[in-house]
Amino acid sequence: MDWQAAIGNAWDEDWVRYLLLPGLIALTLTITGWLAERRRKERSDPDAVPLLPWRDISFWSSFATLFLLGAALKVWLQGG
Repeated sequence: MDWQAAIGNAWDEDWVRYLLLPGLIALTLTITGWLAERRRKERSDPDAVPLLPWRDISFWSSFATLFLLGAALKVWLQGG
């Protein structure tokens, strides 16, 4: 079996484009928001308003991550 062809064919699947990749992007945004919020809490003035609402961004992107990656897992287990 040619593993490079198998990987190349996997990127052509619709569930990879519409569920897995956006889910991984949302996961990256969740981790970025969590780290930014954690950094804000360790500042000398934690009540200073940040440029972006990282707490809200982290919350909503984690919701999107769970939804998208859960749907991708379901499609993958069904044979995609």
